[in-house]
Amino acid sequence: MQVTQDQVLAWRLRQQSLAPRGTSSVARLVRELAGVQAQVASSAELALATRQQKPKADAVQKALDTRDVVKTWVMRGTLHLVAAEHMAAYLSLMAAARTWEKPAWQRTFGVTPTQMAALGEAVDDILAGQALTRQELTEALVAHDKFASLEAQLTSGWGTVLKPLAWTGKLCHGPNQGNRITFASPRDRVPGWSGTIEPEEAARTVIPAYLGAHGPATPETFDAWLTRNAHRKTAVRSWFASLGEELAKVEVDGTACYMRAEDVDALAAAKPSKEVRLLAGFDQYVLGPGTSDTRILRAERRKAVSRTSGWITPVVVYQGRVAGVWEITDGAVDVQLFSESPEVPKEALEAEVGHLEACNGRSYAMSVRTI
Repeated sequence: MQVTQDQVLAWRLRQQSLAPRGTSSVARLVRELAGVQAQVASSAELALATRQQKPKADAVQKALDTRDVVKTWVMRGTLHLVAAEHMAAYLSLMAAARTWEKPAWQRTFGVTPTQMAALGEAVDDILAGQALTRQELTEALVAHDKFASLEAQLTSGWGTVLKPLAWTGKLCHGPNQGNRITFASPRDRVPGWSGTIEPEEAARTVIPAYLGAHGPATPETFDAWLTRNAHRKTAVRSWFASLGEELAKVEVDGTACYMRAEDVDALAAAKPSKEVRLLAGFDQYVLGPGTSDTRILRAERRKAVSRTSGWITPVVVYQGRVAGVWEITDGAVDVQLFSESPEVPKEALEAEVGHLEACNGRSYAMSVRTI
């Protein structure tokens, strides 16, 4: 089957509850979006609220409190909200890359695979039945002579040494203590937790989840989203192949891609979108295909969206593509439209600012300029 990129983008907007907005709970949206990046908590909250007709305050915290959703390091080594029942699968595919066993990683971060395995065992014991702040966990670890030399690595701002412990199922984020994060054992945070699973089994959950929100896509695009292409290509392709008739091949403007077989008819029937949306920073609509995908973001505009230190700017989406960026300054929504994009209807922007007001519980003025 052959489809156009315009059809794909319209279908993704519907799949991601962006056009139209829906009534799904936070937990269901997190599951259907294949996770929500949560390095910036407010961005994750807005990404979910903007997909709901009637967003509710504290909905994300309630989903965490009920343990339907868990916060942990997964895709691309970044902090995400993931559905509790799928967390083991995401962790398994992250762990399968074994990035911490690569010589370059060991040279950079100064922890050997043997030390990492020992850290995992110790963390498993320390976090049993309790949640600890990062400082408390570090103090408990360096109290052991064999970990005393790793204090600098354990307190590194990016948490690089802690991430493999998350991927191997030794820790995840626990309930905050004021403005301080805590770490807990998945045994205590994930209902029915039975440990990580084999990558081949995990792929049967993660690949369809990704394609259900961000397909059609190639195996390479999937792994770029997952690990920045840290897996062997043959392994990723074998995971796709193992899904057999659950997946279908389609051509998107001449490029061969995979999608869930159950979605083929809906994609074929999709009509190009005319919707306007103001999306949060780090939104999955952009991160799913990646900011290097020129079919949604022109190459010359990538720097306006993908900024220094991994910052992803809030974007204006029109007709499925990034048509500008926006920010809140001094109580106003400052919309900056790209000069080469089709003219974005002002009334649609005003409606989006109205929904943003409902999401954030405050009023905004709006300014629009072209860049």
